[in-house]
Amino acid sequence: MLKLKQIEKPVAIEEGDTFKVVFSKYGALALEKQENFSEFIGETIGDLDIEKGIIYFGDMEFPVQILGFYSQDLNQWSWAWDNEDIFGKDLIKSACEIKEIGDKFGFPEFNSPVISLSFETCHTITMTATSLLKMDAYYAVSEEGLDIFVAIKSDLIKSDDSLIKFRNTFYNFQKNFKVYPKIAFESYTKLKGYGFKPHDDFAVAKIGESRIIVGFTERGNVTRILMYDEEDE
Repeated sequence: MLKLKQIEKPVAIEEGDTFKVVFSKYGALALEKQENFSEFIGETIGDLDIEKGIIYFGDMEFPVQILGFYSQDLNQWSWAWDNEDIFGKDLIKSACEIKEIGDKFGFPEFNSPVISLSFETCHTITMTATSLLKMDAYYAVSEEGLDIFVAIKSDLIKSDDSLIKFRNTFYNFQKNFKVYPKIAFESYTKLKGYGFKPHDDFAVAKIGESRIIVGFTERGNVTRILMYDEEDE
């Protein structure tokens, strides 16, 4: 009897997903990208030229898309798609894409022009947006009492595809953010292009001949993370 190969379900936003579910799906990859970017620029402070749509880090420059800005005095986030008069059409294209997602799936985090939230939550929103837009990083620039968040895409920012990096990023993500760890592990694995195999109380990420094995409680919390590296054999 011919056995049909099971088709793996791709990572995508589905009807009924909450924002927490979406962040769980896309946030770990965004965290990895941010760490890669932070290592790349080091201690250099970014200098944003809004008229040119460029951010400078010393001698390095990157074209940007404006996602939004945060007022710490008001504890208020404003999306760039609602501020075309400030930034112009060309710099808010990515923000408009996020609004379209918000409209389609009913996420107020994405389609409300102004939101009262903490500075930490701004990072949650922009991390999610960075992954959904397939950008390589985001950066917050302080300008006259506002923090302007920009999205960056550049081949200069190299990815770290090591086994240890994958393990550490997932561990830090599920530990430091309010997410669903089981969803996060499956999605992060698939977004990286690795093989994924679920079991009743654990799941396996297959990275070549190496493996990351994560155990879960009935509630989906992490009990253990094991690493099998073929290079150690």
